[in-house]
Amino acid sequence: QVQLVESGGGLAQPGGSLRLSCAASGFTFSSYAMSWARQAPGKGLEWVSGIYSDGSDTYYADSVKGRFTISRDNAKNTLYLQMNSLKPEDTALYYCAKGSGATRTHEYDYWGQGTQVTVSS
Repeated sequence: QVQLVESGGGLAQPGGSLRLSCAASGFTFSSYAMSWARQAPGKGLEWVSGIYSDGSDTYYADSVKGRFTISRDNAKNTLYLQMNSLKPEDTALYYCAKGSGATRTHEYDYWGQGTQVTVSS
């Protein structure tokens, strides 16, 4: 019943920007923390960012801190990831994930199918 649908991925040049979105349904979105994670072929799954249910606290992996911004619009049941100053190493399949509680930014129970981000000149 829980559905998470990512969008906004595509091709960007190094130094460019992309904004990812995740449309959520099937649960009370405003009651749960949400996160983004990514996976590049041969590199394993990497946690990227998390946000508390009310948007009051955000967390970032060192690899993206200062370049990416996570946010949410609880009225629209949508999670966002603004990605600036993109690097080739940001190339990956990006997933949004539902936390298991209001502050569970590293504990997940549902994932989306992912959206591909490719950074290349």
